[in-house]
Amino acid sequence: MFKKLHQLSKIKKIILVWFMLMLCIGGGLFLRFYQNYFRSNIANTIIKPEFIYIPTGSKYNDVLRILDKNKLLVNRTTFMWLAKELNYREHIKPGKYKILPNMSNWELINLLKKGVQTPVKLVIGKYRLNHQFRTYVAKHLECDSSQLQVAFDSLVTKLNIDTSSHYKDLTGYVIQNTYEFWWNTSAEKFWIKIFDEYKKFWNAERKRKAKLQNLTPYEVIVMASIIDEETAMEDEKPIIAQIYLNRYHKGVLLQADPTVKFALHDFAIRRVLFTHLKTDSPYNTYVTKGLPPGPICIPSVKSIDAILNPAENKFMFFCAKEDFSGYHNYAETFEEHQLNAKKYQKAFIDRFVLHKYDTSKSKIEIDSLVVKKNN
Repeated sequence: MFKKLHQLSKIKKIILVWFMLMLCIGGGLFLRFYQNYFRSNIANTIIKPEFIYIPTGSKYNDVLRILDKNKLLVNRTTFMWLAKELNYREHIKPGKYKILPNMSNWELINLLKKGVQTPVKLVIGKYRLNHQFRTYVAKHLECDSSQLQVAFDSLVTKLNIDTSSHYKDLTGYVIQNTYEFWWNTSAEKFWIKIFDEYKKFWNAERKRKAKLQNLTPYEVIVMASIIDEETAMEDEKPIIAQIYLNRYHKGVLLQADPTVKFALHDFAIRRVLFTHLKTDSPYNTYVTKGLPPGPICIPSVKSIDAILNPAENKFMFFCAKEDFSGYHNYAETFEEHQLNAKKYQKAFIDRFVLHKYDTSKSKIEIDSLVVKKNN
């Protein structure tokens, strides 16, 4: 009896040892499984979200190089092992991806394999030159500046964006707004979205109001770009809009200083002088009647709506107020405008000029010459 109990005890010990051995092996396998799958594999130097960009056409080795370049992984081998297990190597998706601190291999590979991108927000504001706008977009999206221009040239006619206009300046078809794109959006898809916004903006009511002014949507944007550069005061935009409409409909020169700066591509000019007005350019509204061939900036929606909803008046001139508030004095006649201009010039001299003022290049005389030319 004692011998049987001893043998049973021995068997139990063997079973216990075997169980403990299996437990250790299982624990080791589980630990390895946990480390490979669920334990953070992001370097502890990453303390805030980082972004990686996987270009279109990338292969698995390209992804590894991107991860290495950004020094993201603690253990490259475990990432590669799980990438193979989850068949990620055959499912590379381009895009912009947000990498979070403490992200596991499982989380990282699923993010990349499913293509869960972080969208790019493009805040499109007042860009003056085409290449400046294209450069801004290319800085935030995968497509480059030249691709954007080629896609625009192809689509603006193909999609029948504005058949009433013979102009093809790309800033004339961009509405200021905040847009969301995937980083790997193609140049063509970029413009399709921009044009969709343009068509949505130019609803039946806005088109009707443009027609009342005898302007196409594109021409409204061109005139609005001048308003946008003339004043930052939203409440006076409709007044100045009507002044330019008055000049435009009477067939006289628009005499817009911002168009001279644009013609010179010198936006640092603080005071337009007589010599500047002689600039030979279709954008210079001191020498060319009518509207410039394209916008001098991407105007705000408020500036566009100011052209469509102008404050009715008979003014033909406006001049900066002598209190330097940013607002303007308005006049119906050139004589009234002279008085307003003299008030501003006196205030300007008293406040800023410490030497003899050169009246030979004053705005009064410039306007006088322009008025004579208009008549």
